[in-house]
Amino acid sequence: EMLAAVVALQTLKEPCRVTLTTDSQYVRQGITQWIHNWKKRGWKTADKKPVKNADLWQALDKETARHQVDWHWVKGHAGHRENEICDEL
Repeated sequence: EMLAAVVALQTLKEPCRVTLTTDSQYVRQGITQWIHNWKKRGWKTADKKPVKNADLWQALDKETARHQVDWHWVKGHAGHRENEICDEL
């Protein structure tokens, strides 16, 4: 999910307003809430462990800085048409 968001944002040629919909609370909360403290702590968690997937979080942070991104969450496997299509990819 994270890599998909990074690649999607990288494909945009110029800064845009983007709505990214995900069924991953990990991705949505990570990029909208947790990342600020991870960066302050030098990519460490609250219990001083390295952030998992820090390279992907850093790439996602870089790409979201180029755009105005609205993050939306949908429940996975709950009949959300576009989410079901993405799961098939």
